[in-house]
Amino acid sequence: MSIVYIVSAPSGSGKSTLVNELFKVVRHLDFSISYTTRQPRGSEQNGKEYSFVTKEEFDAMIEADEFLEYAKVFGKDYYGTARRFLKQAEAGGNDLLLDIDVQGAAQVKQKIPEAVSIFILPPGREQLEWRLRNRGQDSEEEIGRRLDTARREIENYSKYDYILVNDRLEQATDELKAIVLSERVRRSGKQPSVEEAKLLATAQECRLERARDRVRPILDSFNQGR
Repeated sequence: MSIVYIVSAPSGSGKSTLVNELFKVVRHLDFSISYTTRQPRGSEQNGKEYSFVTKEEFDAMIEADEFLEYAKVFGKDYYGTARRFLKQAEAGGNDLLLDIDVQGAAQVKQKIPEAVSIFILPPGREQLEWRLRNRGQDSEEEIGRRLDTARREIENYSKYDYILVNDRLEQATDELKAIVLSERVRRSGKQPSVEEAKLLATAQECRLERARDRVRPILDSFNQGR
């Protein structure tokens, strides 16, 4: 049975970059391309970053029960994960990674309790605001909305199995890789090798119960910036 990995993060936290780096170093892992009703941004291509559909097409998919999860994001655009990606991963003997928000993650965990959930945090509010401004995609109003949404999303961190702070890309990539591979080792029931034991130790440091002290100042930075 495929392992389902849920990856969530506030917009601008570097999640897409981390996931792209992960796929360079981990095999037998499929990626679920989300469906969305929003318009493409920049160089985004249909079927690559997202599958772009109309609201009518999205509603038809809901009616046909084609979604594993779906949610309305930022109060306007819909995003959803099609069930077919999980079926395809299982048919191919691969695991599946879902890049979804907090709402979607809660839905998936309800349907697949054994799914592995990973929350990626920015180092703080100031750094996240800088990243949002630096990418040049959003208006001042949109940046403010995204920062406020980020604060609310971060407050849900305790619902996740693992916590990553994306401060240094190389370290965060190594930790994400360790989490994915260690879950495979753990569920295999086999005695871990020396290298696998190192992965298990790295992943263990990212477990929720070990990460609370790192999350608290990050959450405080968002509350102070309100």
